[in-house]
Amino acid sequence: MPPRESIIGHHLIWTLYGHWLSNDLRGSGSKKIRKKEFEELGPIYLGRRPAHLQPSRDKLREFHKQAEPLLQFNRFWLDDAKRQVVGEGFGEVIAKQGYTVWAGAVLSNHAHLVIRRHRDDALTMWHKFGDALRLRLREHPEIGFTHPVLSERPYKVFLHNPEEVRSRVIYVERNPEKEGLPRQEYSFVQVYNNWPFHKR
Repeated sequence: MPPRESIIGHHLIWTLYGHWLSNDLRGSGSKKIRKKEFEELGPIYLGRRPAHLQPSRDKLREFHKQAEPLLQFNRFWLDDAKRQVVGEGFGEVIAKQGYTVWAGAVLSNHAHLVIRRHRDDALTMWHKFGDALRLRLREHPEIGFTHPVLSERPYKVFLHNPEEVRSRVIYVERNPEKEGLPRQEYSFVQVYNNWPFHKR
């Protein structure tokens, strides 16, 4: 049996409430549909669908149109002001916890960080950032303190070697332009230095 690869980093993703359901047409990490009323939208595809099976924008828009009345709360989006609030919240967590982050992006309905392995495991880190995100966004009148902010299921990808880290860094850095947003730069992001092989 081959030895297990060690984990050197994580790609963490936070998705806003109602924007990525268990049976999303794009696929998901869920194994079951938690609310029976969502079953009518279709079955679960476990994992991300391959590129040739990804839905068109029109099909995805129609899916969300059907899902909208089934949601307990309205979906909301991140504008420039909210994206800044999320970025500031992330920066505070990173400074307080001593995390090393190699890439970050805050989009209209989700956010990404590529982060080095730490004493905290990936799930703990996901929740710490998520708590900061919830606290800051609930201060906005349109959201409020009773409105769920994030999807319930954490999304994390384990990174085992420098090639995987670099690939995710590039992916996250290019994410804003997919939504027509300018390139994002954050003071808490450090250039990846080939860790943990940086001293070789």
